Amino acid sequence: MPKVKKAVKGLEVQSVRIERDDEETQVIIGMTHFIKTVEDVHEAMVNTVPGAKFGVAFCEASSKCLVRWDGNDERLKELARKNAFAIGAGHSFIVMMKGAYPINVLRALRNVPEVCDIICASANDLDVLVVENERGRGIIGVIDGKRPAGIEGPEDQKWRRDFLRKIGYKF
Repeated sequence: MPKVKKAVKGLEVQSVRIERDDEETQVIIGMTHFIKTVEDVHEAMVNTVPGAKFGVAFCEASSKCLVRWDGNDERLKELARKNAFAIGAGHSFIVMMKGAYPINVLRALRNVPEVCDIICASANDLDVLVVENERGRGIIGVIDGKRPAGIEGPEDQKWRRDFLRKIGYKF
């Protein structure tokens, strides 16, 4: 994963590219506060979309400071571990998933008692902006996809409305 580094007033800012297998791989990144996050996120995932495949990883911020992980798909667990370790921000978590969209699971994830915030949910190319000082690392934002190429016109609005109905999200 390529990293770009720049010093800013005693802090180091890095851009960490999230590795995915393909455009079907969905990513959710958030902040949490407790070691049981991995198990609770696992339960939230299977209770919300039982057929979804996923891997989850959590960056422990104290004690052994390990990347804790779980899931039900070997490749997605591997991607979650690898991406979480590359981000390396204490108390952050990442879910790599297929067979469901973030919209299907975000409410359940927000209801996990340990989850403090969801930073992003995407299937786009994704970079996580990480800041580092002498104590550790934190997520300051994400770059999600590409810049806008223009403003939606009437034909684009029709396409969007038709697409949402085609995939079953609108009637």
